[in-house]
Amino acid sequence: MRIISGKYKGKRLSAPKKLPVRPTTDMAKEGLFNILNNQYNFSTLSVLDLFAGTGNISYEFASRGSNHITAVDAHYACMGYIKNTVKELGFSIETIKSDVYSYLEKTRYKADIIFADPPYDFTKEQFLKIAELVFKNELLLDNGILIIEHSKYTSLEDAPYFDNSRKYGGSVFSFFKNE
Repeated sequence: MRIISGKYKGKRLSAPKKLPVRPTTDMAKEGLFNILNNQYNFSTLSVLDLFAGTGNISYEFASRGSNHITAVDAHYACMGYIKNTVKELGFSIETIKSDVYSYLEKTRYKADIIFADPPYDFTKEQFLKIAELVFKNELLLDNGILIIEHSKYTSLEDAPYFDNSRKYGGSVFSFFKNE
């Protein structure tokens, strides 16, 4: 995995093979950040990275100047890897080891961008539960977006708050906004 742009552009990171992760591909990540780059000033963003895994998306935001990033994952080794990488690169990323659904039920943290990259084998209901909790608990700031990454075999287009989706290879980013 590598950081595509910003201060650490081109920096390669090697996560331990034992982590139960599927990092977002460089092609998909580049497409996503091209979209976001046209809509946001990264230095002012607050970001919530759910199912953070290796921290791939968090590092990309941090490299581009975001200073308010929270990464949430239930796996102890994933959180350890992110903490070590944050220390090595000097990023400002808060790590929280928690089940994502429990975190979304309890948190009052509001973000400009909430990015969720759950396992692709989740049921449609599990994906939709993420959006339901984000909007029910009003976790997006004004003009904020929820982005859920999922397989091209899952469609979230009929979900409440769905705005649009973009496909990159086998990955899809579905964007949700307040109506």
